[in-house]
Amino acid sequence: MNRDEILNVMQEADCLHGDAEVHAALDRMAADIAETMKHRNPLCYVVLNGGIIAAGQLLPRLRFPLEVSYLHATRYGDKTQGGRLNWKVKPTEDMTGRSVLIIDDILDEGNTLAAIIEYCRAQGASEVLSAVVVNKKHDRKAFPGMKADFVGLEVEDRFLFGCGMDYKGFWRNTLGIYAVKGL
Repeated sequence: MNRDEILNVMQEADCLHGDAEVHAALDRMAADIAETMKHRNPLCYVVLNGGIIAAGQLLPRLRFPLEVSYLHATRYGDKTQGGRLNWKVKPTEDMTGRSVLIIDDILDEGNTLAAIIEYCRAQGASEVLSAVVVNKKHDRKAFPGMKADFVGLEVEDRFLFGCGMDYKGFWRNTLGIYAVKGL
């Protein structure tokens, strides 16, 4: 992609939720997570790359002891459609008997998140909860009724970027949530 195309995507995009709305959603998520997990000494896994922005905004709002690590599982790479799950970095911390919180940018179809949750359960986590900034509204989830435990915003079924979500590797760094024009 050339720079003009990258800039054009942002200029033509529809802003679905501005920075202030995302901040308010993160505040609500943090309050909900704290209420649920403040006495559990959780292990928080940030899903790379999308979860970096979400975690960077969310974790400082959690005012209780927690451990932070990362994992890298992807179905997208620099593509706009998901493929086979690829573990780039598996979780390394001992999860036996621990409460685990998975932090990611979006719950779209949920195949990646479902695989991560299953992996953590198989490693002995006592509970695995998930937090996503965006839940995409549609009926193509990995299994019927799938949802994250903590959700910031519900968003229409469009190709999104911002707040960790990317367009062909770019625009993760914006806090607002945008939809690509025509997609």
